[in-house]
Amino acid sequence: MRFARIAPPDQDRPAFFARLEGAAALVYDEAPWLGGKTTGEAVAWTDVDLVCPVLPTKIVCVGRNYAAHAQELGNEVPVEPLLFLKPPSALIGPGQAIVLPPESNRIEHEAELGVVIGRRCKAVRPEEALDHVFGYTCLGDITARDLQRKDVQFTRGKGFDTFCPVGPWIETDLDPAALRVRGVVNTQVRQDGMTGQMIWGVPALVSYISRVMTLEPGDVIATGTPQGVGPLVSGDELVIDIGGATAEARGIGALRISVASQGNGRSAH
Repeated sequence: MRFARIAPPDQDRPAFFARLEGAAALVYDEAPWLGGKTTGEAVAWTDVDLVCPVLPTKIVCVGRNYAAHAQELGNEVPVEPLLFLKPPSALIGPGQAIVLPPESNRIEHEAELGVVIGRRCKAVRPEEALDHVFGYTCLGDITARDLQRKDVQFTRGKGFDTFCPVGPWIETDLDPAALRVRGVVNTQVRQDGMTGQMIWGVPALVSYISRVMTLEPGDVIATGTPQGVGPLVSGDELVIDIGGATAEARGIGALRISVASQGNGRSAH
């Protein structure tokens, strides 16, 4: 199933969760991972109605989870998952803009598979981990690379407002090991990798992270990025496209985000 969060710009109503079935959006009374149910209302929707589909308590990111990406930055492959956090204030959704902060001279894209937690989990075993996953989405781990290198730790370089685009929706019926992750800038494919190339797959990551911190329903895990990261400048369009690894495998779709200098980004929903 496909779930989204919708805020029609021509309607005076708060954003709401919905299950998408073709051109119809079946309205939910709250987030589906919190037990939300359909209200019986169905509305028409278009791409301009879509906003960030998640409202997490935390965004847990995994660094260097593709060996080729670790190597392209001159880093060793970690012996265990390398974790860091992004603040929820970094979230944006479809149609919004990554705003380039004046503090950095090198902003880079990292296209990633996002995992949305569906059930509270603490210290789960890998073989049980997918039972705690609600679904999957496209995610961008936007990074001020110069600040990351300067600071050594990742908080400032990855934590600016707008540095975590997510969307356009959440797919629930996917094989997370059979996806193709692409990062495209102005129609140029820069990143093109398979989730099967991850050093640690989704079950291992959910298990490992849940032994460190309790994962709450709606929390998001960013699973790492394939090689090919590169710079973004004002006026660029970033597309994070996650399709099936084979013709038979189901994918997610494409998240389209613009890039703007400070003062030119579309306001958040």
